[in-house]
Amino acid sequence: MKALSEAGLRLFVERGLDGVTIDDITQTAGVAKGTFYRYFEDKAALVDALLEPVRRALLDGLETCGRALAVARDVEAMFEAYRAVAAVIASALLQYPDVVRLYLQECRGPPVGARVKVVELARLVSRHAVDITEKAHTHGLLRPIRSAVSGLAVVGAVERLLFAELSGEDIGNPLELPDALTTLVLDGLRLPPETAPGRRKLDGRPGRP
Repeated sequence: MKALSEAGLRLFVERGLDGVTIDDITQTAGVAKGTFYRYFEDKAALVDALLEPVRRALLDGLETCGRALAVARDVEAMFEAYRAVAAVIASALLQYPDVVRLYLQECRGPPVGARVKVVELARLVSRHAVDITEKAHTHGLLRPIRSAVSGLAVVGAVERLLFAELSGEDIGNPLELPDALTTLVLDGLRLPPETAPGRRKLDGRPGRP
């Protein structure tokens, strides 16, 4: 199973999901085609298995962030909630870089064939992003921009940054991504320190009296 997963992932990243057949995978793995069907029903099942650890980490992180934002009452608490989910994203990037790249390459394609599970995950991530944005709005912590707009804009920006990192673009140390992403998001979306609850700036200095 490991050989099939590794071969499939490598080929998917190199050629895209539509450019890889089960024969390609089994030949690269050096196993008989029948071996593939001992572990996976079809190519989509293999993709689903590859996505599982990243899906679990992302959704757990987003759900944790949502719970934290539901009780957040000031900018500092909001920062910590967003920073936690950013750390989960960075961890997934470091542990499963090829799976994250596969997701990023395929998540905007049509939901057909082996891509169905990728698009399903993309839609789940988007729904969670909008949901946590709505929770942040509940306590007046963000600017009055529609949650569907700001939440999806953040998802798009994060995905572009991750793809840049995986493509070898020079965007700095990936270990610094959690703080960079959090600051970027909250500097753009949060209310000015003078009006936000708690009035505490992200740099640690108090807001104006």
